[in-house]
Amino acid sequence: MDNAAEKAKEIASEKRSDAELVAVNPKGFRLPKMDKNLKSRIVEDIKGFLLGLGRWVILIGVAYVIIGPVLGIISRSFFSDADNYNTMVYMIPQSPTLERYEIAFDTLNYSSTALSTIIYSLTLMVLQVLMCSMVGYGFARYNFPFKKILFACVVVMIVVPTHTIMLPLYMTFANFDVFGIFELILGKSPNLLGTVWPMYIMTFFACGLRSGLYIYIFNQFFRGLPKEIEEAAYVDGCGVWYTYFRIMLRNAIPSAITVAIFSLVWQYNDTFYAKLFNISDSTLLSKRVATLASTVGNVYKIYDPNILQLYLDAGIVLVMLPLVIIYVVLQKQFIEGVERSGIVG
Repeated sequence: MDNAAEKAKEIASEKRSDAELVAVNPKGFRLPKMDKNLKSRIVEDIKGFLLGLGRWVILIGVAYVIIGPVLGIISRSFFSDADNYNTMVYMIPQSPTLERYEIAFDTLNYSSTALSTIIYSLTLMVLQVLMCSMVGYGFARYNFPFKKILFACVVVMIVVPTHTIMLPLYMTFANFDVFGIFELILGKSPNLLGTVWPMYIMTFFACGLRSGLYIYIFNQFFRGLPKEIEEAAYVDGCGVWYTYFRIMLRNAIPSAITVAIFSLVWQYNDTFYAKLFNISDSTLLSKRVATLASTVGNVYKIYDPNILQLYLDAGIVLVMLPLVIIYVVLQKQFIEGVERSGIVG
């Protein structure tokens, strides 16, 4: 009897231990009971997977919205007439052709126009980086009368659309005179419309295309630099200009690269000021490509708007090509400049 009682107790204890270690689901399968740390790790892994999946969905969606139209333009630029009318062709042409590029290249006078556009954009970029950095440095380091009011004007340059001041700008450069000096010397006020001088004059005085944004970027960056750098330079006998060009501007290379790339791209693609000041089509690709379809239609007697769109797509790809090359070459410097510049500060 004692042995039977002991065996009954052992069986009961085994059942209790089994009940503690396992859980029986409704179907009767015995599942091991999870440890709390294991359960928390599984929950964290699931959360990490869902967050990663959400990030990838957002990235792919944004990339499709931005890159999708560009890929469509590049694809259609190789379409033949048959591919354009074939409803089965979507992205990959069945009979690709370079005819669109050949005609667009000749119509745009691409070699000389692209060279003049790059020279125009580069010179404005250098001037804009130099002048905007000076203004931003002045706002960051010096106190002078009406400083806050003038900086408010810089902010206004950012938020106010340029279309609201297009008429005063047009009238200013149509009859350009400074305190009547030109009229006194030349007998009349010069008309600068039809030339690139309005853009160079505006850029020189730090009020050109997006100059307000560039001044703000430099101001934020210089404010983040310690003043001890300049104080040490002054103690060593450096003047204001030497300190600025040899020390402060060198430290502002990240912001300068960011501003330089933005300026180059926006000057290269600008059509608003180019049309406002009637800059020659032979100077800017952005103006010449706007009339590409009509020019091709008149010269080659093509009247189908769908076919003309293919030539325009080829012209757009040719216009984008220099900027893509510049971005690929300067990609690392551009990303580092954005991270370290005043855009995030």
